[in-house]
Amino acid sequence: MEQPLSEPEPLKVLIEALRRLPGVGVRSARRMAYHLMQHDLAGADMLSRALRDAVGNLRHCSMCNGFSDQDVCAICVNPKRDPSLLCVVETPADQAVIEAGHGYRGLYYILMGRLAPLEGIGPRELQFERLIKRARDGVVKEVILATNFTAEGETTAHYLAESLRQEGIAVTRIARGVPSGSELEYVDAGTVAWALMERRQT
Repeated sequence: MEQPLSEPEPLKVLIEALRRLPGVGVRSARRMAYHLMQHDLAGADMLSRALRDAVGNLRHCSMCNGFSDQDVCAICVNPKRDPSLLCVVETPADQAVIEAGHGYRGLYYILMGRLAPLEGIGPRELQFERLIKRARDGVVKEVILATNFTAEGETTAHYLAESLRQEGIAVTRIARGVPSGSELEYVDAGTVAWALMERRQT
């Protein structure tokens, strides 16, 4: 019977660390670790220093809760942004997607998660009070809920909408629809159904 591969402890620790990345299983983690150690020691050192620097120097922006190396991030201090619009997203990655579209010029609030009661993540864990306080600063006129269209994202949007409306704050939800450039034949039925429900006059 073939004996399992005996790996040095530092290599095992590296593989386990890489496994913490989303979507990375043990085989992928082992392949990455071997590649770095065998073919790219400079890259491994760069990755190590970058992680250490990020962990040591990144913080949460005091306004939007996103990642920043300053108390207030570059987007929040940008005078060209519209402070009356506040877009709420689940993650910094979601914010990056919206920014890539170059169509939104307001500000953001990043939840760093979504409601997931079965996982013990509720309004307190996501600091919803901090968002509500931010939204009622007298400058924000509209809060745009841009959470994902998953069960958890919809629950989060519904909860926030109810809470914000009780404060007299205007709340909108991003629309669901057919992606630009796509053909109906290749779009799933659920997306088409929502596109019809979210239709508007032209």
